[in-house]
Amino acid sequence: MATPTSHLEPRLGLLSSTTIVIGSMIGSGIFIVSADIARQVGSPGLLIAAWVFTALLTMMAALSYGELAAMMPQAGGQYIYLREAFGPLAGFLFGWTMFLVIQTGTIAAVAVAFAKFAGVFFPWVAADNFLLPFLNTQQLIAISIVLLLTWVNTRGIGLGALVQNVFTVAKTGALLGLVVFGLLLGRNDAAVAANFGNFWGEMPSAWLAVQLVGVALVGSLFSSDAWNNVTFTAGEIRNPQRNVPLSLVLGVGIVSLLYIACNLVYLNVLPLDAIKTAPQDRVATLVVAKFMGDGAAHAMAVAIMISTFGCVNGLILAGARVFYAMALDGLFFQSVTKLDPVTKAPVMSLVLQCIWTCILTLSGKYGDLLDYVIFAVLLFYILTIAGIFVLRRKRPHTPRPYRAWGYPVLPAAYILLAGLVEVLLLLYKPTYTWPGLLIVLMGIPVFFFWRGKAAN
Repeated sequence: MATPTSHLEPRLGLLSSTTIVIGSMIGSGIFIVSADIARQVGSPGLLIAAWVFTALLTMMAALSYGELAAMMPQAGGQYIYLREAFGPLAGFLFGWTMFLVIQTGTIAAVAVAFAKFAGVFFPWVAADNFLLPFLNTQQLIAISIVLLLTWVNTRGIGLGALVQNVFTVAKTGALLGLVVFGLLLGRNDAAVAANFGNFWGEMPSAWLAVQLVGVALVGSLFSSDAWNNVTFTAGEIRNPQRNVPLSLVLGVGIVSLLYIACNLVYLNVLPLDAIKTAPQDRVATLVVAKFMGDGAAHAMAVAIMISTFGCVNGLILAGARVFYAMALDGLFFQSVTKLDPVTKAPVMSLVLQCIWTCILTLSGKYGDLLDYVIFAVLLFYILTIAGIFVLRRKRPHTPRPYRAWGYPVLPAAYILLAGLVEVLLLLYKPTYTWPGLLIVLMGIPVFFFWRGKAAN
């Protein structure tokens, strides 16, 4: 079996690896999904609880992943961890779902979000403005962004990381500005009294509160997802045993604090009913309108375009490394193993990822697919963290430059808490779960096809 890092060159430092974490996490979700969460949970306290729980769950996972990242600093990251802990089928099913839906569908969705907000400045960009029966101007802009950033990343990880660094700093600054100005200038005494004077609302029973928050986590978990993308690029990070675990903790910590602070700002400016009924769920735009007036829509459109552009770049950069690692194992097209002789970029992997992303963008079905796989995404996280226990038994003497903080309690707590969320989704949102499981299971015959092809 080939080693995925055999030809990739380590060119990224701690700053770049951290911006991959931050930039891949922050897309358009934080500006929008709090409206839907508020409608589901019905109280300011449970809205904040959903974001705090998401932050804790994500940080617990990041702290645990650090051990695997330091132990196996190879391109492909989570794919490698699952393969080594549970065998090639587990790794392949993760990679299969990544290619079919998770990575490509997310890229498509975030690129379309960029195009939607570009429409604030250019009304020609609209979902109902069709150039061809199968192509509207919104899709055209989204596909153009995917093509542009795919090309940028074929020029080497150095250029891709530079774009990531610039846009991550810009969007982190924009979020920080929303927090600071929202707290200093946006205080609405009526909203503060309504939200914080009756923080828990008509508090339901403890179990009902757990159900409400657990089911509402779909939005906040997706908004906080993709933090694991930095592990896919481990083969190109200098001193990965130190920098990958550290970037996971720093990146997840920064984003989680910003997300919680943003929601406190929303409650500082708007009563909960206004959050629930924000036009098109654009809570952040409504908040900024309170202290910027008519300039709010344009200011938030710029912030979200910066945010989504950087997010698409990070997802494109990282995702291609998973498919490259799969190809080295004989579980994807062999042409994907070839690197550009000058830039050392996995060009064919980037191209195939781009093609499928564009197909999903044209189909308009990426949103439905992403809804379906939230259960599978969480399942792969649970399996990966369970892999820490498995590998400690299977490979007790393998060097572990970083050991999972709080082991065994913290990783076990993550498995239990995430497992509880999975049970709640199965019970109360079955339309989000069974189709996702079907997508994963469809990969089993594909795995044996590739295995047979590699054996011949």
